[in-house]
Amino acid sequence: MVEVRIGTNEQGQRLDRFLRKYLPGMPLSMVYRVIRKDVKVNGKRQANVYMLEDGDVIQLYLDQNLVDGFRSRGAAGEHGGAGKGSDGSMLAGRPRKTFRIAYEDDEILIADKPAGLLTHGDRTEKSKHLTNQVQDYLIEKGEYSPRNEKTFAPAPVNRIDRNTSGLVIFAKNYDALKKFNKYIRGREKIRKIYLTVVCGRIDKDLKLSGMIKKDESRNISGMVDPDEASGRDCGNEQAETLKSRTAVTYVKPLKSWTIKGMGDTEFTLAEVEIETGRTHQIRVQLADAGYPLAGDPKYGDPAVNRKLRERFGLTHQLLTAARLEFGDMDEYPELSGKTVEAKLPKVFEKVVKNSKI
Repeated sequence: MVEVRIGTNEQGQRLDRFLRKYLPGMPLSMVYRVIRKDVKVNGKRQANVYMLEDGDVIQLYLDQNLVDGFRSRGAAGEHGGAGKGSDGSMLAGRPRKTFRIAYEDDEILIADKPAGLLTHGDRTEKSKHLTNQVQDYLIEKGEYSPRNEKTFAPAPVNRIDRNTSGLVIFAKNYDALKKFNKYIRGREKIRKIYLTVVCGRIDKDLKLSGMIKKDESRNISGMVDPDEASGRDCGNEQAETLKSRTAVTYVKPLKSWTIKGMGDTEFTLAEVEIETGRTHQIRVQLADAGYPLAGDPKYGDPAVNRKLRERFGLTHQLLTAARLEFGDMDEYPELSGKTVEAKLPKVFEKVVKNSKI
């Protein structure tokens, strides 16, 4: 038998969801079978939906080697597979810290991510992403020990594209993760303000609204045709799915200018705020409105991008998650009314400073 004691970073989770994370290599069907036959909580059988509390003891009537196998199988490839010390920290292959700390307290860390860095790992990058870097930083500080945690690891509350720079909030414990996941969904608690440079002159505030559909095979998104959005060319079920993908973006122009040697092309520096969080939302909607982001390799103007690359070395879209404005944070009063800002990337500054208004 294997016993697992629930702590503060595991409480408040359903029994089945905890076990799916605790035994990541176990097939889902087996997890539910084990709960029915081989699991007790504090000596009693419990349903899948039982909510775990701090101090609960889960008894797994399984062989220790079997449990270890399911735990290690699910964790394979974590941190790029490099060796770890006794505290769970990396001994070799530790990703170099490339982010700036914009804000930190006992509950959260706000990282200023550079462009070119993934927020999470994927099949092409398993170790040198922002999440691993933040976790290793917290290990070094002694604030996080993978060895002492059952399922929790410090995690991002929001995420931004690889080639978008700026602010990402990380929760240091499970309670903060739950609360900030709730806060980030609404604009009344946390406002996320982006800065971008677009091609074209914007003279007034814009509200862009429409439905976005993603092509998973090409990792590219596009606006949905009005007929398709209305449901005229698709079934009711598909029409309802499309409605759920409605995206709303607010654009506030700050200044417009031309760059010497780039003809009559005008550029606009703008603040952007999104009401929803669709894939590539800002890039897609501004391009559809006739204002593609400067440097955007997927949705931008190839001719303008080529000139920007030759002139400034720009190889990605000029978009940064520039500012977080906190409202009335009743459960985190130290953040109430606070504004956290990212540092503007050098290439961004170069393009904006080369303005001829």
